[in-house]
Amino acid sequence: MRRSIATLLLTGALIPQAALADTAALDVAAPFEIKGADPVLSGDIFLKMDVMETLVNADSSGALLPGLADGWTVSADKLVWKFHIRQGVQFHDGSALTAEAAAFALNRSKAKEGILAKAPINAITAEGTDVVITLSEPFAALPAFLAEYRTGILAPSAYAADGSVTAVIGTGAFRVTKLEPPMTLEAERFDAYWGGAAKVPAVHYTSATRAETRALMAEAGDAELVVNLDPASVTRLQSVADVTVHSVAMPRVLLLKLNTALPFFDTVEERQALSLAIDRAGLAQAVLRYPAAASQLLPPAVGGWHNAALPPLDHDPEAAKAAFAAAGWLPGADGILEKDGQRFTVELLTYPDRPELPLTAAVLEQLFREVGIAVTINATNSSEIPAKHAAGTLQMALFARNFGLVPDPVGTFMQDYAPGGDWGAMGWENDAFTAAVRKMAAEGGSDAEKSALAATLQAELPVLPIAWYQQTAAVSHSVKGIIIDPYERTYGLKSAEFAE
Repeated sequence: MRRSIATLLLTGALIPQAALADTAALDVAAPFEIKGADPVLSGDIFLKMDVMETLVNADSSGALLPGLADGWTVSADKLVWKFHIRQGVQFHDGSALTAEAAAFALNRSKAKEGILAKAPINAITAEGTDVVITLSEPFAALPAFLAEYRTGILAPSAYAADGSVTAVIGTGAFRVTKLEPPMTLEAERFDAYWGGAAKVPAVHYTSATRAETRALMAEAGDAELVVNLDPASVTRLQSVADVTVHSVAMPRVLLLKLNTALPFFDTVEERQALSLAIDRAGLAQAVLRYPAAASQLLPPAVGGWHNAALPPLDHDPEAAKAAFAAAGWLPGADGILEKDGQRFTVELLTYPDRPELPLTAAVLEQLFREVGIAVTINATNSSEIPAKHAAGTLQMALFARNFGLVPDPVGTFMQDYAPGGDWGAMGWENDAFTAAVRKMAAEGGSDAEKSALAATLQAELPVLPIAWYQQTAAVSHSVKGIIIDPYERTYGLKSAEFAE
């Protein structure tokens, strides 16, 4: 299962020895840092590591399934939902999962501006074995919201008096024994797990932000599962005999976010011109190393949200120059566009957690320079994107947005574009679009209605789609049963086992 960690020293990134020392553990390496014990901060990691669960689950196609709630109903007026709590479930501290405990956790999440704060919820209470959620208006997307990681259920003992989370005490197949943000999570098998005891005795998570470090961990056998590989690592690991590289399409999109309140991007024509400057096919092949150019916001796999009738986003730098000129942007002495005495110079914010982002930013800098735009790249913490959005100082940002965190993408659209959230459109409002998204969240929507919303985003381009992601992961032949989930909810650890 494990041979040597000496090769890790070549990268200059020291991984804690404790995170790699236990040969009985199944080790996972990923680029994402653990930000704290609260599910609102790091629930995505806790969910994938099978230490925490949600009331509602979802399969690999995004279809909703029972989770800690084994069923749910809604009243005739669509205002009262009842989620029946699965009986016989224990938290890791030995206490029983009850409707009261689940309601307590959900209320804490809602108070912390988790995703439930986006839903029209009047009250979350317990009634016998049911969690009862009372709404101010119909909201058909509620079960999908309860599958999102920020609604993870922890035991009452996990919370301090002020509502802060002091420990990860969940109901999953593994019980946390060590949590050392930002790098390390260790957990042991929880034999009282309601779904049956896991087959491996322990699991470890290590945050290794450098792609080459993670690749070396896979190659050396220091991690049985390594996720989010960069293209160079994929090529390298495909020649390693005892590792298999997997890739699955997923509803994650590489996006360029624009502050449409700025004079650079405040018209549709300017945003369309900027889009024409982007060589999506060449960029995807060169940086991501697979043909994943985004012809529109969401890929074909995301149901009715992909509108096959839309003309694809094109690359035509000469047309981009002409469109900018028509909008009043003309080249100055050094070739940089100018208008009314203002130079077209912008900051592009991104972050290195995903190795493809700085590379993509560098390519975009060159593509935009060809049409007369000067870009300064600022690779910093991902938290700077929502912070600068809130402050109104963000100009452009390059990031990856997962439209599958809520299994129904309408949940993400509500956060980002109706009218806007700090990871979505900035300075862009469309009242008809907002009303349509909210109606769909309340009542559900047809594929035709979803396609119409996709057409609006394609026409107005409040954000510029660049590429559709594939999830790439290296799995050691020493384990079997690992799942590469396109919705990134699970690694399959509770059913994985070491090979004979």
